[in-house]
Order: sequence, then structure tokens, then C-alpha cells
Amino acid sequence: MSQEVHMQVTPEEIAHSFDEAPPAADVSSYAIEDWVTLAIFWIMAGCVFLQFFTRYVLNDSYAWTEEIATNCLIGVVFLGSVMCVRVSRHIQVDVLYHYFSLPLARAMAIFVDLVRIGFFAYACWLMWRYVGIVAHERMVTVDLPRNIVFYSVMAGFVLMLVRSVQVFVANQRRGYSVLEKPEEFQKVEG
Repeated sequence: MSQEVHMQVTPEEIAHSFDEAPPAADVSSYAIEDWVTLAIFWIMAGCVFLQFFTRYVLNDSYAWTEEIATNCLIGVVFLGSVMCVRVSRHIQVDVLYHYFSLPLARAMAIFVDLVRIGFFAYACWLMWRYVGIVAHERMVTVDLPRNIVFYSVMAGFVLMLVRSVQVFVANQRRGYSVLEKPEEFQKVEG
């Protein structure tokens, strides 16, 4: 068992540690859909808090807050997925790529990119058809059209399709993808 060594720090040294300028915040890596998702998240959080407050503090809950929070969660999930596509952070299995030859690994990575693009294109088409079927439904507790939610899901799929095409083009220019060289995509956050 090793002994921990603690150096004595004076109150003046602690006080002077706050004199240093904080690091500058870099928000350049965020896209417009990230900010929209953040706004929807805070609307959802406000609805959940309002539901909690009215139910447990006022003992008279608002019924509409649950439906709005649920619909906001749907928007957060599908619009938040766009960010995962853009930065290649969806769940993936890359262990096989370490055992394959470079040309085979490259071919498989291209195949995965094309399948992803095809999947999102098909999902966009399905959502377009679904929105057409349920276009006239209304929300239960709030007199708003439900297609607001369905259009946000469709927008999420369209943006995922666009971002997956951008990722594919970037992978082709770079010559490798996150599946082939995941260490190149590890970003140090600090």
C-alpha cells in the first residue's frame, strides 16, 4: 500500500489559483441541430418540472405537461441522433477491422457507409408516408396537430441522411473511417 503525499497549500495560493483566466469555450464543433435539440431539451425539462411542481406542491397537476414532455423527448432523440451521425458516435463494432487486411477493411467500411445512407433514405421515405397517413390527428390534451412531432422525426431522419452522406464523403477524402482507425477520432475534451 502506497502512502499519499499531500503538499501544504496556503490560503493565498488557493486564492491566486482563481486569478488564472478560464479556458475559452469552443462551440465551433456544434451545428444548428445541436442547438435546436438543446432548446427542445430545456422545454422538456421545464414541462417535467412544472408537472412535478403542480402535482406534488400544488396537488393539482396540469395534464398537458406530460404530453408535451413526451413529444419533446421524441424530438430530442431523433434530432440528437443527427449529432451522433455527424461525429460518428453511434454504436459500432470495430474489432473485426483490426484482423482484416487493409483493402478488405476499407471495402467493409465503404459498405457500412452505403448501408447507413440507404437505411436513412428508406426511413425518410417511410416517415413521409406515415406523416401523410396521420396528418390530421390532434394531440390529446393540447389542441395542436400531432404532425409537429412527426415532422420533427422526419426532419431528424432527413438530417441523418444528409450527415451520413457528408461522413461518407469525408471518409473517402480521408481514406479511412472511424471503423478502421477509431483512435484517430478520439477527441480529448478538457
